[in-house]
Amino acid sequence: MPSDTRSLLRSSPPMNPPAMKPRRVTVLDLAAARGRPRPLSMVTAYDWPTARLADESGVDCVLVGDSVAMVVAGRTSTIPATLEQMIYHGEIVSRAVSRALVVVDLPFPLQHLGVRTAVEASARILKETGCQAVKLEGTAGQADVIAGIVAAGIPVMGHVGLRPQAVHQLGGYRMQRDEDRLVVDARAAADAGAFAVVLECIPAAVAATLSRTLPVPTFGIGAGPDCDGQVLVMHDLVGLSPDRVPKFVRQYADAKSTIADALARWRADVERRKFPGPDETLG
Repeated sequence: MPSDTRSLLRSSPPMNPPAMKPRRVTVLDLAAARGRPRPLSMVTAYDWPTARLADESGVDCVLVGDSVAMVVAGRTSTIPATLEQMIYHGEIVSRAVSRALVVVDLPFPLQHLGVRTAVEASARILKETGCQAVKLEGTAGQADVIAGIVAAGIPVMGHVGLRPQAVHQLGGYRMQRDEDRLVVDARAAADAGAFAVVLECIPAAVAATLSRTLPVPTFGIGAGPDCDGQVLVMHDLVGLSPDRVPKFVRQYADAKSTIADALARWRADVERRKFPGPDETLG
């Protein structure tokens, strides 16, 4: 080896070792967190930038919710969300997330069309998105569906209380107060093999009891502070929702006003020929 080459090699700084990928949160991690002092966190995401931000924030779970039909597509409910839409958004989010557990909603009405149909749809979600679990809204009547999906090796998160896919049957977006029904539904989901259960819009005392007695962790949304974790829609949390947000939401930013102001200032600069300026002009 020529001396100048040996000198170059000796003077070169050592190469940095490749960065270690963060360890993925698993359903077993969530199971182990039940009853622990630190509550779990889950937030929705539907695209690459917000999923990346959610993951970098350190949340435990990222949910690709069928709420995409409302907050992204402008629908009045989650019912119009399709399997193809959930797969499309789920694949984008899964590519952006490297640490958090990614969960994708099974859209209406697939959990009501029999075990085989639900397993086939859940398998497509798992295979085509790269997520780690599916979420299924349902009552005790869907326990066989949960059990069938779990038997196929697909982790399932249950969802009881206010079920947006059943909003017409429930008479709108309102608190669910039938304690006996809530207990039956939540226990049926856990007994069927769900690794966690979302409790939406139920009395805090009922949510506390379920969180204490169910063998799996609970995620609350409008269910008080005693659940094992909390979940919110990203657009509600950052102040990007076009309409009024539910009472149980705390807005941590006003992204809507920030973006609207930026667009208005940019438009004004364009009209006054202040944009682009020297710093933005090429050549």
